Amino acid sequence: MHVFVAGGTGHSGSHIISELVAAGHEVTGLARSDAAEATLSALGAKVHRGDLQDLDGLKEAAADSDGVIHVAHRQDLLPSGGIDAVAAAELPIVRAYGEALAGTGKPLVAAGSIGSPGTGRDLGRPSTEEDPALPVGDEHKGTLRARNVVEATVIGLAERGVRSSVVRIANIAHSTADRAGFLPTLIALAKERGFAGYPGDGSNLWNAVHIRDAASLFRLALEKGPAGSYWHAVEDGGIPVREIAEAIGNRLGLPAVSVPLDELMLPGHFGFLTNIVTRSYPTSNLITRKTLGWEPARPGLLADLDNGHYFPSTDVPAI
Repeated sequence: MHVFVAGGTGHSGSHIISELVAAGHEVTGLARSDAAEATLSALGAKVHRGDLQDLDGLKEAAADSDGVIHVAHRQDLLPSGGIDAVAAAELPIVRAYGEALAGTGKPLVAAGSIGSPGTGRDLGRPSTEEDPALPVGDEHKGTLRARNVVEATVIGLAERGVRSSVVRIANIAHSTADRAGFLPTLIALAKERGFAGYPGDGSNLWNAVHIRDAASLFRLALEKGPAGSYWHAVEDGGIPVREIAEAIGNRLGLPAVSVPLDELMLPGHFGFLTNIVTRSYPTSNLITRKTLGWEPARPGLLADLDNGHYFPSTDVPAI
Protein backbone atom coordinates (compact mmCIF):
# COMPACT_ATOMS: atom_id res chain seq x y z
CA MET A 1 0.00 0.00 0.00
CA HIS A 2 1.26 3.52 -0.83
CA VAL A 3 0.59 5.67 2.25
CA PHE A 4 0.79 9.44 2.58
CA VAL A 5 1.74 10.55 6.10
CA ALA A 6 1.39 14.13 7.35
CA GLY A 7 3.32 14.73 10.57
CA GLY A 8 5.88 12.04 9.85
CA THR A 9 8.82 13.80 11.53
CA GLY A 10 7.12 14.08 14.93
CA HIS A 11 7.21 11.70 17.89
CA SER A 12 4.27 9.59 16.76
CA GLY A 13 4.69 10.12 13.02
CA SER A 14 8.29 8.97 12.85
CA HIS A 15 7.41 5.72 14.61
CA ILE A 16 4.37 5.27 12.36
CA ILE A 17 6.55 5.58 9.26
CA SER A 18 9.04 3.05 10.64
CA GLU A 19 6.15 0.68 11.40
CA LEU A 20 4.70 1.05 7.89
CA VAL A 21 8.04 0.59 6.14
CA ALA A 22 8.82 -2.50 8.23
CA ALA A 23 5.44 -3.94 7.20
CA GLY A 24 6.29 -3.51 3.51
CA HIS A 25 4.29 -0.37 2.73
CA GLU A 26 5.57 2.43 0.53
CA VAL A 27 5.44 5.74 2.39
CA THR A 28 5.48 9.36 1.28
CA GLY A 29 5.84 11.97 4.01
CA LEU A 30 5.06 15.68 4.03
CA ALA A 31 8.15 17.87 4.45
CA ARG A 32 8.27 21.64 4.66
CA SER A 33 12.06 21.98 5.10
CA ASP A 34 15.34 20.39 4.07
CA ALA A 35 15.77 19.05 7.62
CA ALA A 36 12.35 17.38 7.51
CA GLU A 37 13.14 15.92 4.10
CA ALA A 38 16.38 14.43 5.44
CA THR A 39 14.55 12.94 8.42
CA LEU A 40 11.90 11.34 6.22
CA SER A 41 14.49 9.94 3.85
CA ALA A 42 16.39 8.42 6.75
CA LEU A 43 13.18 6.71 7.85
CA GLY A 44 12.82 5.14 4.42
CA ALA A 45 10.06 7.40 3.11
CA LYS A 46 9.70 9.36 -0.09
CA VAL A 47 9.09 13.09 0.23
CA HIS A 48 6.27 15.42 -0.75
CA ARG A 49 7.48 19.00 -0.29
CA GLY A 50 4.82 21.34 1.07
CA ASP A 51 3.07 22.33 4.26
CA LEU A 52 -0.30 22.11 5.99
CA GLN A 53 -1.45 25.37 4.44
CA ASP A 54 -1.09 24.02 0.90
CA LEU A 55 -4.51 22.34 0.66
CA ASP A 56 -4.22 21.66 -3.07
CA GLY A 57 -0.91 19.94 -2.48
CA LEU A 58 -2.40 17.82 0.31
CA LYS A 59 -5.31 16.82 -1.91
CA GLU A 60 -2.91 15.83 -4.67
CA ALA A 61 -0.78 13.75 -2.30
CA ALA A 62 -3.86 12.08 -0.84
CA ALA A 63 -5.33 11.32 -4.26
CA ASP A 64 -2.03 9.76 -5.39
CA SER A 65 -1.96 7.46 -2.35
CA ASP A 66 -3.78 4.29 -1.31
CA GLY A 67 -4.45 5.80 2.10
CA VAL A 68 -3.60 8.69 4.43
CA ILE A 69 -2.40 8.91 8.02
CA HIS A 70 -2.73 12.38 9.54
CA VAL A 71 -0.87 13.17 12.76
CA ALA A 72 0.09 16.78 12.04
CA HIS A 73 -1.14 19.98 13.71
CA ARG A 74 -0.42 23.69 13.32
CA GLN A 75 1.47 23.95 16.61
CA ASP A 76 2.78 27.35 15.51
CA LEU A 77 -0.72 28.75 16.13
CA LEU A 78 -0.81 27.80 19.82
CA PRO A 79 0.97 30.90 21.22
CA SER A 80 -1.37 33.36 19.50
CA GLY A 81 -4.65 31.49 19.07
CA GLY A 82 -4.55 28.53 21.40
CA ILE A 83 -6.21 25.18 20.74
CA ASP A 84 -9.14 26.91 19.01
CA ALA A 85 -6.86 28.21 16.26
CA VAL A 86 -5.15 24.82 15.92
CA ALA A 87 -8.51 23.08 15.51
CA ALA A 88 -9.80 25.71 13.06
CA ALA A 89 -6.71 25.26 10.90
CA GLU A 90 -7.01 21.46 10.95
CA LEU A 91 -10.62 21.34 9.75
CA PRO A 92 -9.90 22.41 6.15
CA ILE A 93 -7.04 19.90 6.05
CA VAL A 94 -9.21 16.88 6.86
CA ARG A 95 -11.90 18.21 4.52
CA ALA A 96 -9.29 18.38 1.77
CA TYR A 97 -8.43 14.74 2.39
CA GLY A 98 -12.16 14.01 2.22
CA GLU A 99 -12.45 15.65 -1.20
CA ALA A 100 -9.51 13.65 -2.50
CA LEU A 101 -10.68 10.30 -1.09
CA ALA A 102 -14.48 10.59 -1.38
CA GLY A 103 -16.09 7.53 -2.95
CA THR A 104 -12.84 5.56 -3.10
CA GLY A 105 -13.16 3.50 0.06
CA LYS A 106 -9.53 4.37 0.80
CA PRO A 107 -8.50 4.78 4.45
CA LEU A 108 -7.91 8.01 6.32
CA VAL A 109 -6.58 7.54 9.86
CA ALA A 110 -6.23 10.63 12.05
CA ALA A 111 -4.88 11.16 15.55
CA GLY A 112 -7.37 11.98 18.29
CA SER A 113 -7.46 12.53 22.05
CA ILE A 114 -8.40 9.91 24.61
CA GLY A 115 -10.37 12.63 26.37
CA SER A 116 -12.66 13.44 23.43
CA PRO A 117 -15.56 11.20 24.60
CA GLY A 118 -15.40 12.71 28.10
CA THR A 119 -13.84 11.69 31.39
CA GLY A 120 -14.81 9.03 33.87
CA ARG A 121 -16.76 11.67 35.74
CA ASP A 122 -18.73 12.58 32.63
CA LEU A 123 -19.53 9.00 31.66
CA GLY A 124 -19.70 7.29 35.05
CA ARG A 125 -17.58 4.45 33.62
CA PRO A 126 -14.48 3.86 31.50
CA SER A 127 -14.78 5.29 28.00
CA THR A 128 -15.05 2.86 25.09
CA GLU A 129 -14.52 3.05 21.36
CA GLU A 130 -18.29 3.29 20.89
CA ASP A 131 -18.41 6.67 22.68
CA PRO A 132 -18.42 9.52 20.13
CA ALA A 133 -16.46 12.71 20.60
CA LEU A 134 -18.42 15.16 22.74
CA PRO A 135 -20.02 18.06 20.85
CA VAL A 136 -18.31 21.44 20.89
CA GLY A 137 -19.97 24.73 21.81
CA ASP A 138 -18.89 28.30 22.47
CA GLU A 139 -18.41 27.43 26.14
CA HIS A 140 -15.61 25.04 25.18
CA LYS A 141 -13.37 27.65 23.58
CA GLY A 142 -9.84 27.46 24.90
CA THR A 143 -10.18 23.85 26.08
CA LEU A 144 -8.94 20.58 24.60
CA ARG A 145 -12.54 19.77 23.72
CA ALA A 146 -12.35 22.39 20.96
CA ARG A 147 -10.51 19.87 18.78
CA ASN A 148 -13.34 17.33 19.01
CA VAL A 149 -14.87 18.94 15.93
CA VAL A 150 -11.90 17.63 13.93
CA GLU A 151 -12.46 14.07 15.12
CA ALA A 152 -16.19 14.30 14.35
CA THR A 153 -15.41 15.59 10.85
CA VAL A 154 -13.02 12.71 10.17
CA ILE A 155 -15.58 10.14 11.34
CA GLY A 156 -18.27 11.88 9.24
CA LEU A 157 -16.24 11.26 6.08
CA ALA A 158 -17.32 7.61 6.29
CA GLU A 159 -20.67 8.77 4.88
CA ARG A 160 -18.82 10.04 1.81
CA GLY A 161 -17.15 6.75 0.98
CA VAL A 162 -13.92 7.24 2.93
CA ARG A 163 -12.76 4.46 5.25
CA SER A 164 -12.05 7.01 7.95
CA SER A 165 -11.16 6.36 11.57
CA VAL A 166 -9.62 8.10 14.57
CA VAL A 167 -6.93 6.69 16.86
CA ARG A 168 -7.40 8.22 20.29
CA ILE A 169 -3.95 8.45 21.83
CA ALA A 170 -3.41 8.00 25.58
CA ASN A 171 -2.60 10.89 27.93
CA ILE A 172 1.02 9.74 27.94
CA ALA A 173 2.68 8.27 24.83
CA HIS A 174 6.10 7.26 26.11
CA SER A 175 9.35 6.12 24.50
CA THR A 176 13.07 6.85 24.46
CA ALA A 177 12.33 9.59 21.90
CA ASP A 178 9.69 11.43 23.99
CA ARG A 179 10.89 15.00 24.46
CA ALA A 180 7.79 17.20 24.54
CA GLY A 181 4.87 15.16 25.86
CA PHE A 182 3.06 15.40 29.19
CA LEU A 183 5.59 13.13 30.93
CA PRO A 184 8.69 15.27 30.22
CA THR A 185 6.61 18.28 31.27
CA LEU A 186 5.73 16.67 34.62
CA ILE A 187 9.37 15.70 35.15
CA ALA A 188 10.56 19.25 34.40
CA LEU A 189 7.93 20.61 36.77
CA ALA A 190 9.12 18.33 39.57
CA LYS A 191 12.70 19.50 39.09
CA GLU A 192 11.61 23.14 39.14
CA ARG A 193 9.39 22.82 42.23
CA GLY A 194 11.57 20.42 44.20
CA PHE A 195 8.82 17.80 44.51
CA ALA A 196 6.62 15.68 42.29
CA GLY A 197 3.11 17.01 42.76
CA TYR A 198 -0.23 15.30 42.31
CA PRO A 199 -3.73 16.83 42.70
CA GLY A 200 -5.60 16.08 45.92
CA ASP A 201 -5.29 12.42 46.84
CA GLY A 202 -4.02 11.62 43.34
CA SER A 203 -6.54 8.85 42.81
CA ASN A 204 -7.71 10.21 39.45
CA LEU A 205 -6.68 7.93 36.60
CA TRP A 206 -4.50 8.64 33.60
CA ASN A 207 -3.64 6.21 30.83
CA ALA A 208 -0.54 5.51 28.80
CA VAL A 209 0.81 3.69 25.76
CA HIS A 210 4.25 3.06 24.35
CA ILE A 211 4.55 5.03 21.13
CA ARG A 212 5.70 1.97 19.19
CA ASP A 213 2.53 0.15 20.21
CA ALA A 214 0.51 3.21 19.16
CA ALA A 215 2.29 3.17 15.79
CA SER A 216 1.29 -0.46 15.36
CA LEU A 217 -2.33 0.50 15.98
CA PHE A 218 -2.23 3.22 13.31
CA ARG A 219 -1.00 0.61 10.83
CA LEU A 220 -3.73 -1.87 11.74
CA ALA A 221 -6.41 0.82 11.47
CA LEU A 222 -5.06 1.75 8.05
CA GLU A 223 -4.94 -1.83 6.83
CA LYS A 224 -8.27 -3.16 8.09
CA GLY A 225 -10.19 -0.72 10.28
CA PRO A 226 -13.89 -0.36 9.36
CA ALA A 227 -15.12 3.08 8.30
CA GLY A 228 -16.36 5.47 10.95
CA SER A 229 -14.47 3.85 13.84
CA TYR A 230 -12.68 5.12 16.92
CA TRP A 231 -9.70 3.16 18.27
CA HIS A 232 -8.08 3.42 21.69
CA ALA A 233 -4.28 3.55 21.75
CA VAL A 234 -4.18 2.76 25.45
CA GLU A 235 -2.18 0.03 27.17
CA ASP A 236 -2.25 1.10 30.82
CA GLY A 237 -5.91 2.04 31.04
CA GLY A 238 -6.01 3.54 34.50
CA ILE A 239 -2.92 4.58 36.51
CA PRO A 240 -3.47 6.81 39.58
CA VAL A 241 -1.71 10.14 39.01
CA ARG A 242 -0.24 9.76 42.50
CA GLU A 243 1.65 6.63 41.33
CA ILE A 244 3.03 8.51 38.34
CA ALA A 245 4.21 11.31 40.62
CA GLU A 246 5.77 8.80 43.03
CA ALA A 247 7.65 7.11 40.17
CA ILE A 248 8.98 10.47 38.98
CA GLY A 249 9.94 11.46 42.53
CA ASN A 250 11.75 8.18 43.15
CA ARG A 251 13.89 8.62 40.06
CA LEU A 252 14.72 12.24 40.93
CA GLY A 253 15.21 11.66 44.65
CA LEU A 254 12.34 14.04 45.39
CA PRO A 255 9.21 13.58 47.52
CA ALA A 256 5.79 13.10 45.96
CA VAL A 257 3.51 15.73 47.48
CA SER A 258 -0.23 16.37 47.29
CA VAL A 259 -1.23 19.75 45.87
CA PRO A 260 -4.53 20.77 47.53
CA LEU A 261 -7.60 20.97 45.31
CA ASP A 262 -7.68 24.74 45.55
CA GLU A 263 -8.53 27.10 42.70
CA LEU A 264 -5.35 29.06 43.32
CA MET A 265 -2.89 26.38 44.41
CA LEU A 266 -3.56 23.97 41.55
CA PRO A 267 -2.92 26.51 38.75
CA GLY A 268 -0.02 27.87 40.78
CA HIS A 269 1.67 24.49 40.59
CA PHE A 270 0.47 22.83 37.39
CA GLY A 271 -0.14 25.91 35.21
CA PHE A 272 -1.65 25.04 31.82
CA LEU A 273 -1.81 21.36 32.84
CA THR A 274 -4.34 22.02 35.61
CA ASN A 275 -7.45 21.26 33.61
CA ILE A 276 -5.94 17.99 32.40
CA VAL A 277 -4.03 16.67 35.40
CA THR A 278 -7.03 16.97 37.73
CA ARG A 279 -9.35 14.80 35.63
CA SER A 280 -9.77 11.05 35.47
CA TYR A 281 -9.58 9.14 32.17
CA PRO A 282 -10.39 5.45 32.79
CA THR A 283 -10.43 3.84 29.36
CA SER A 284 -11.12 0.48 27.75
CA ASN A 285 -9.30 -0.88 24.70
CA LEU A 286 -11.31 -4.11 24.41
CA ILE A 287 -12.98 -3.29 21.07
CA THR A 288 -9.66 -2.18 19.58
CA ARG A 289 -7.99 -5.44 20.61
CA LYS A 290 -10.83 -7.69 19.45
CA THR A 291 -11.54 -5.93 16.14
CA LEU A 292 -8.01 -5.20 14.96
CA GLY A 293 -6.05 -7.85 16.86
CA TRP A 294 -3.92 -5.17 18.46
CA GLU A 295 -1.66 -6.48 21.22
CA PRO A 296 0.60 -3.96 22.99
CA ALA A 297 4.02 -5.53 23.50
CA ARG A 298 6.26 -2.75 24.78
CA PRO A 299 7.00 -1.83 28.42
CA GLY A 300 4.21 -0.14 30.36
CA LEU A 301 4.57 3.39 31.69
CA LEU A 302 5.91 2.61 35.17
CA ALA A 303 8.33 0.04 33.76
CA ASP A 304 9.52 2.57 31.17
CA LEU A 305 10.11 5.12 33.92
CA ASP A 306 12.22 2.54 35.72
CA ASN A 307 14.31 2.09 32.55
CA GLY A 308 15.77 5.50 33.32
CA HIS A 309 15.93 7.04 29.85
CA TYR A 310 13.67 9.91 30.96
CA PHE A 311 16.28 10.78 33.58
CA PRO A 312 19.84 11.60 32.48
CA SER A 313 22.45 10.33 34.91
CA THR A 314 22.99 13.87 36.21
CA ASP A 315 19.38 13.88 37.46
CA VAL A 316 19.77 10.82 39.65
CA PRO A 317 21.16 11.51 43.13
CA ALA A 318 24.32 9.70 44.14
CA ILE A 319 23.75 6.67 46.35
